[in-house]
Amino acid sequence: MESLFTAEILIALATLTALELVLGIDNIIFISILAGRLPPEQRARARRLGIAGAAITRLGLLFAIVWITRLTYPVFEVFGHPFSWRDMILIGGGLFLIGKATLEIHHKIEGAGEPETGMKRMASSFAGVIAQIMVLDIVFSLDSIITAVGMVDERWVMVTAIVVSIAFMLAFAGPIGDFVERHPTVKVLALSFLIMIGLVLIADGFGMHIPKGYVYTAMAFSVFVEAINMWIRSREKKAAAAAGEAGGG
Repeated sequence: MESLFTAEILIALATLTALELVLGIDNIIFISILAGRLPPEQRARARRLGIAGAAITRLGLLFAIVWITRLTYPVFEVFGHPFSWRDMILIGGGLFLIGKATLEIHHKIEGAGEPETGMKRMASSFAGVIAQIMVLDIVFSLDSIITAVGMVDERWVMVTAIVVSIAFMLAFAGPIGDFVERHPTVKVLALSFLIMIGLVLIADGFGMHIPKGYVYTAMAFSVFVEAINMWIRSREKKAAAAAGEAGGG
């Protein structure tokens, strides 16, 4: 029993849990963006189903570790560079993420008055949103599980880290989603994050690993700058309202 709670294992648990929480932010952003296309009464349900799908996918992949490790074996080569199933999944997921985020930005900036086609209506339907969430759940979960397997050997440590990250996602997906929907500039910023994450996934699929610390530092700095802009806009609105009241009086 004592061997289950050595200092090394506890450090690994804390590190992996923190990493899973960070990786879970990607999921939250994507789920929040897609759920925002639904009517308000369906958004919470879509978020819960999306996160439940992430939990099932991650735990399912975790208990298929042998199959996961086989995904990293080279399948073919292009100009001497080997590609595995994992690489192809990451590249495909990255392209999907970039395409989806780009379309959402276009819709947000220029497409508000465009009539919805059958394809757009299907993508914005409840089933369409859940299907898109599930596709990206697989990509994010694969990246998450491969990272976990590379860090620790104890399966209970991996399960604990995943459960904690899922609980975090359930707790914060709603507030984050509502906040993003209330602030259009934050939504565009979040979509830009998804494009960057998509590029990172594609680079990883081609064997060019970009340290996650660089990516999340850039995201944190962008959020900090946007927070300052929001504070300035809030002060300007208050000043304008006060000036209006003074003029009216």
